[in-house]
Amino acid sequence: MTTLWIVLRALHFLALILLVGSAFYTALLAPVRLRPWLAQRLRPLLLSCSVISVASAVAMALVQTALMSGDWRSIGDASVWQAVRSTRFGFAWQWEIGFSLLGLWVWRLRGLPRQQGLLVAGLLQLMPLAWIGHAAMHDGLLGIFHQLNQTLHLVSVSFWAGGLLPLLLLMRDARQMEKRIDAIRAMMRFSRYGHLAVAMALCTGTIDTMLIVGPPFLWTFNSYIALLLFKILLVSLMVSIAVYNRYYLVPQFHEAGSRSPQLFLRLTQYELLLSLGVVGLVSVFATLTPT
Repeated sequence: MTTLWIVLRALHFLALILLVGSAFYTALLAPVRLRPWLAQRLRPLLLSCSVISVASAVAMALVQTALMSGDWRSIGDASVWQAVRSTRFGFAWQWEIGFSLLGLWVWRLRGLPRQQGLLVAGLLQLMPLAWIGHAAMHDGLLGIFHQLNQTLHLVSVSFWAGGLLPLLLLMRDARQMEKRIDAIRAMMRFSRYGHLAVAMALCTGTIDTMLIVGPPFLWTFNSYIALLLFKILLVSLMVSIAVYNRYYLVPQFHEAGSRSPQLFLRLTQYELLLSLGVVGLVSVFATLTPT
């Protein structure tokens, strides 16, 4: 059950990150003329993420109920469900499932309202994730601050990591002359606001770490710290790739015979793979005790 919980948590995080990151493009970042076409290109991804977010949220509720009761057969017991609903997880997860269902209902809309609705539904689903786990380890004002910080962290990470896949699509489609200008504008906007997203992700991530395990000189090495250090390494590699792409490769795009665009694509693919590794590690963190 614990392994299943980790897998479902990773799947849920991944679906939300891709949903929010892609919806930022189709609702806000892409020029108005490009949005319908980009929404159509990303439709399979957005629809899949919407469905997966609902399915994984419901499955996580079932698994968590089994974990709390100690017996998977208890998921059919109404009294057990009532007990789980009274917990912090139960309260948060009712909202999580509700917001995920809202994300499915939004597909009844059309055009820009659908894309804006998907973005709002995705952002709303990120909020309850900050109400449980290690982000909920404090009470009072410190607890509120920790959860707000975690929410900002999830939003900034979703913009950054979730926007990499649409970025790859736009890089390839920018070769088509009729879409080239609008595709470049969308990528430039992602790059501009991506600076803020990366800075916010690093800042809020650092604060979150300090609130959970304290400053590094107080750390006692254990499984949690080992995975945390590995996560820091992966994030550092992602930042290094992002900086190298933006400030070394992008200025070379217009040089004759330059292979910078191809290298940019390859490195961005690596950055996306690294983000998948980070999601996996974060999912494991939820099952470990920090100290």
